[in-house]
This record gives sequence, structure tokens and C-alpha cells, in this order.
Amino acid sequence: MILHSILNGIGETPIVRLSRLFRNSPCEVLAKLEMLNPGGSVKDRPARYIIERGLADGTIQPDSHIVESSSGNLAIALAMACRIHGLRFTAVVDPKISPINLKIIRCYGGDIELVTEKDSQNGYLETRIERVKHLLREQPDAVWINQYANKRNWQSHYHGEGEEILKSLDGPVDYLVLGVSTSGTVHGISRRLREAWPDLKVVAVDAVGSVLFGTPPSPRELPGIGASRVPELLQRGEIDQAIHIDDYESAVACRELVKHEGIFAGGSSGSVIAAIQRLSSQAPRGARILTVLPDRGERYLDSVYDDEWLSRMKDRHLDRTSHLLGQIA
Repeated sequence: MILHSILNGIGETPIVRLSRLFRNSPCEVLAKLEMLNPGGSVKDRPARYIIERGLADGTIQPDSHIVESSSGNLAIALAMACRIHGLRFTAVVDPKISPINLKIIRCYGGDIELVTEKDSQNGYLETRIERVKHLLREQPDAVWINQYANKRNWQSHYHGEGEEILKSLDGPVDYLVLGVSTSGTVHGISRRLREAWPDLKVVAVDAVGSVLFGTPPSPRELPGIGASRVPELLQRGEIDQAIHIDDYESAVACRELVKHEGIFAGGSSGSVIAAIQRLSSQAPRGARILTVLPDRGERYLDSVYDDEWLSRMKDRHLDRTSHLLGQIA
């Protein structure tokens, strides 16, 4: 099949059984490889869906200037989609974005607005959003995608991965384990799957230091998971359980994933794998667990796959563990 554009290559990603990494587990663990989308991440889906639906209904004009706050992957996906549709794009990012991601955005022709001031929760999300609002006031042709509140975010996953999973699997899964940031992915997929499998348990994986599920803010390094602000899309009542994973646990799980399965994935993939390792020890024998691996590993060569960075995260992990043990004692 010959595609009309690279955007038509988004979706239909494979599902892999992680039989090597979880060979001693009583559970079956399946992973949908969203890293294999052409832009390198699960964010290709909302980027294409939001842009193309907006152009179709007129909320985005052919001469619109698309603006979005992003930790990296959505900015790359939007830069790719805007390039195909001839739209100007500006990404509002923060210092945690990797140099590789910045270069990719610029290669697609995207502009960069970098915020450096932290917000009240010791993150950058609020200051990124304030910069977006400043751009909207300055430029009348600017359109904010607003992944945190845009219902088309979760709808892209409902009609995307949700539909594909139902077509691919021969029966239900017991647990859906997904990383959470804007919550578009977890809500879109789970809403579609629960229509077919109402007993599905939805497990959100959040970062230690994120405020999404009421835990206190603290420093965290990996982008793409967790947040310093609760997004408008998040409906906590649709989540059965939240598991918090820190940066060190995520990185270790990433390295185990590439060692045992040959899957070179990014930080949020390590987070869901670490959460499944914890969950599978408590789940009923024979339980079927499904996850999504959101992005590729090369974007994390200076963090997850860097030994010095890992050593710093290990020290932070041990300090946190020691503090928690002290509180229990």
C-alpha cells in the first residue's frame, strides 16, 4: 500500500508478548509498541487527529499558527503534522526537554519558546501554559492545541489504540496499565476497552513527585509522565489504582526491557514496566496485563541510558527510601 503522506503511517502498531522479561511471572504481559509510530511516539495520534479535525471544522485555519506546551513528544508530533499541512508551529518547552528532541522539532521547522522559571509546584507546566497564553494575546492567528483539556486528545486514543487492541486480541485483558500525564491516553483507551470488557481494571502509573493523584510535589527528571498540575481531562473516578514510580525505577526497568526483549524504549515505558513488575506479584495467576510503550529510547541517551545520570537517580532513590523507612519506624 502506498500512503498519501507520513501521517497515514500513524497507527496499527504491533502488540508484543513480553515473555522473556516476565518469564517467571504468573501473568501474561502484552505491550503495544506506540514507539513505532513515524514520529516516534504515541503523541503522533492526538497530533494528527486534533490538527486534521480542526482543519475540517474550521477551528484551525490554513494560515493558523499552532502553539502547544509540551515536554517533547507531542511537540515533535505536532511539528511533523504542521509541516505536512503547511502550518506554522511553536513549541513551548522547558529545560527538561532533551537536546535531541529540540533538534528534531527544529528539523521539522518548528519554533521554540523555552521557559526557565519553575512554577509553584516546583515544575514547569504552569509557566509553560502562561507563556502559551502570552503568545495567544500577542498573535491573533495563534491556536492553542491545549492537550490538557482538549477532548480530541482522548478521542484520538479511543478511535486509535482502543479500536486496534479490540481487533488484535482474541479475548479480554484483566488490567490496563498506562502512564499518565495529560490523561488522554489512559482515558481514550480505557473508555473504548471498557465498552467491550466492563470488568477491566485500569491502573494509572504516575511519577513520584507528580501531583496528579494527590501526592506532594517533589523534583523529578523524566518528561512525559506525571505533572505539576492536574489536567482538566483527568477523571480520577475512572482509575482503579495508581502506582507511583520514581526516575531510578523507570530507568532500571528501561534497561531490563532492552536487555531481555530487545525493545529500546523511553523513560515512561520503564515506568509502566516497573509498575507491572510490582502489580504482577499481587495479581491473580493467569491475569492478562496490557500496556503501551509510548516512545523510543534514543531520546533518553543523556538520561535513562547514561550511567552517571543513573547513579544520581539511584542516590535520590535511596535517600527517599531511607526517609520513608524512617517515617515507618
